[in-house]
Amino acid sequence: MAKPEKPHYRCEACGAQSAKWSGQCVECGAWNRLVESVAQPVRQTRYTNYAGAPQVSGICSLADIQATATQRLATGLAELDRVLGGGLVPGSVILIGGNPGIGKSTLLLQTLAALAGHLSTLYVSGEESAQQISLRAQRLNLARERLHLLTETCIEHILEQAQKHQPQVLVMDSIQTFFTDTLQSAPGSVAQVRESAARLVQYAKHTNTSVFLVGHVTKEGALAGPRVLEHMVDTVLYFEGEAGSQLRLVRTIKNRFGAVNELGVFAMTGQGLREISNPSALFLSPHEESVPGSAVLVTREGTRPLLVEIQALVDQSASGNPRRIALGSDQHRLSMLLAVLHKHGGIGMFDQDVFLNIVGGVRVSEPAADLAVLLAALSSYRDIPLSRNLVIFGEVGLAGELRPVPNGQERLYEAARHGFSRAIIPKSNAPKKPVTGLRIDAISRITEATEAAGIA
Repeated sequence: MAKPEKPHYRCEACGAQSAKWSGQCVECGAWNRLVESVAQPVRQTRYTNYAGAPQVSGICSLADIQATATQRLATGLAELDRVLGGGLVPGSVILIGGNPGIGKSTLLLQTLAALAGHLSTLYVSGEESAQQISLRAQRLNLARERLHLLTETCIEHILEQAQKHQPQVLVMDSIQTFFTDTLQSAPGSVAQVRESAARLVQYAKHTNTSVFLVGHVTKEGALAGPRVLEHMVDTVLYFEGEAGSQLRLVRTIKNRFGAVNELGVFAMTGQGLREISNPSALFLSPHEESVPGSAVLVTREGTRPLLVEIQALVDQSASGNPRRIALGSDQHRLSMLLAVLHKHGGIGMFDQDVFLNIVGGVRVSEPAADLAVLLAALSSYRDIPLSRNLVIFGEVGLAGELRPVPNGQERLYEAARHGFSRAIIPKSNAPKKPVTGLRIDAISRITEATEAAGIA
């Protein structure tokens, strides 16, 4: 009688194995991610030497290597080129994640349609049928005769077809649906996702093919699958958007060929995703008159200065534990800034509920928003509106001082370009030359800032 295979437990987050179940993975520290599985015989992983792949070389000095500038391929979508660092790099692997229905497949289908005019492309779908994708392309008014499609989930069959077609840009939608014959686990498991991604990365590097991998996200908003997946690829993009809103944001989390935290802005329409070249005008609310609790911040996303509106509501608390709620910002930093205002500005809001919101669904994490947050909260508390032509930025220290922020000159130029006539900034960010049409109040303490804003 055959001896039954002994079960073991595998972590869904990192792939580590354990002989017994526990609440926390000992390798990565993730909670409640160990699942029972049956040990399978290990097969030999088959790696292919693709046609045209460079031969394995010996050890050499970096001085002997002739480094050349990277040639990028324009995708036809300027906002996508921005988050990629200027365009597609041949041989790069891009992982794009987002909530279901956010528009990942639409974005990539539009990208392939724009590239298909001068490049060989291939769209591989493991989730949707050929009819579904064809109907989407028809609805988006895309030239379908130039789009090549393959519906397959086996990595070996996909790479075999790719070697015949030799695409320059390959889209894999999505990585959780593909599997390799070298493993017996189910598609979507940690081992399958990791091995499938490794085979695709190897193919991209050996054939100089740009590969897009579509990834699922967990309920916490992180990319599903093993954490090593993000380390294997060259670029990680997150597709964000508020429920019920047409606005879509593509943010760079990792990029080996460009800057991180770049932001691309799109609007979802009936004809697909439309680029928004001037997002600052979109994030500013068109108030007919000045209202208390509203301040305009000049933030920076990657290499792009951006104007966003910060709204604050301060109201008498009905309970003994006042609430501090921040949407689009750090709630703990809001509490810290209110404590600084009380200590060094003499204004206490310990009995007030404070609500903060970044208009448009944008998330601002840089300290340059500190001064705008404080002045917006104080404006609501005093019920005194700030000037409609005023922009604010600056980091607030725990001693009540204003600290400089990077790229202050570019922020001021962006504010002047949108018609603002006054700015309150840290003294260290004062420009050496005046900015045309912009009056600048360069200050060093928060007490000076409240006086300059007229809400002391």
